[in-house]
Amino acid sequence: RKVDTVDLERIASEIEQTVQNSLEREISTEQLGEMVMERLKPLDEVAYIRFASIYHRFQDASSFMREISRYLEEK
Repeated sequence: RKVDTVDLERIASEIEQTVQNSLEREISTEQLGEMVMERLKPLDEVAYIRFASIYHRFQDASSFMREISRYLEEK
């Protein structure tokens, strides 16, 4: 997907700032992945779904469709 580099840099900066401002010394990969998905969702829905499919490691079409359904319900 062609997502504007400026938007990706903004997302990375927002996540970095959030992590630095947190009181936690470490952040889990799960938390980081959720932050990325949260910011991709309004930016590009296909990029969000593609990232979610890799991040969640969907094992079958049913779990993939549940994520798409959840996305559409929240939209």
